Amino acid sequence: MNKRLQQFLNAESISQTQLADTMKVTRAGVSHIISGRNRPGFDFLESLVLHYPELNLDWLITGRGKMYKKPENHDSPDEQLKPSKRIAKVVVFYDDNSFDEII
Repeated sequence: MNKRLQQFLNAESISQTQLADTMKVTRAGVSHIISGRNRPGFDFLESLVLHYPELNLDWLITGRGKMYKKPENHDSPDEQLKPSKRIAKVVVFYDDNSFDEII
């Protein structure tokens, strides 16, 4: 797993120090995991996934699958902004009880 963690850091252009600072863990702890001296605990893995949700934890732990999770099938932001209804007309009411229709 230590080699895969290093691959992830390389892919993200993140140093071990940056990872430790982001995750709020000791730099020595990250160094020991990368070197293979220590195995990561649950808290480390949980923090890693919380800070890097695109990382495929199955790949990191077992080597199965791809490094990154597949993007979820959400509508793109442009599609979310498209209204499902079209405006047919706008009516403006004035304080003198008159109004204008804008088509």
